[in-house]
Amino acid sequence: AKEFPFFDGRKAEGFGFSLEAGLLVGSQHTQYTAPFSFNFLANVTSNTKNIISIGSGVEFFGRPYTPLFIEYKHIFYNKKTSPFIFARGGAVIPFGGDEQTTSLVNNYNDGPKDYKGGASLTFGTGISWAKEDYETYMSFGYRYAHTSYVQNEYNRGDVTYSNSLNRLEIKFGCKF
Repeated sequence: AKEFPFFDGRKAEGFGFSLEAGLLVGSQHTQYTAPFSFNFLANVTSNTKNIISIGSGVEFFGRPYTPLFIEYKHIFYNKKTSPFIFARGGAVIPFGGDEQTTSLVNNYNDGPKDYKGGASLTFGTGISWAKEDYETYMSFGYRYAHTSYVQNEYNRGDVTYSNSLNRLEIKFGCKF
């Protein structure tokens, strides 16, 4: 006789921790072809299907940023494999030093770039595979992030440059 492991359902209530990593896939004609993202989330599960998380991590699009966000995830079924939807909102904050650039046209040094953070929103779907006390998941979503920087240029003074990131976010994660 062959024994099959018993599945008694997903976690019904309580605190958890998740790690996830992935890419922000976009057009090949942009400045940032495939930015990398790594996040960790502290979460609370209620009624088996609702998970509220707060999270942070590191993302790299041109330079390193720290995202700070709140996420809501709804899992559709209390089975081993289940689809889910999620929404995430927050901000990205730059870290690291300012960078000095040299103009190729006139060989004058432009001032350092003063990076600013901005809003970050993600909406998406995915699939989750539960097993005993943990689960793995893969998610796909639309990701928007806005950043900017101010730079003092030789002839123009302080100039603000804005970047809006509109990407497909593909991530793989584990929830404990």
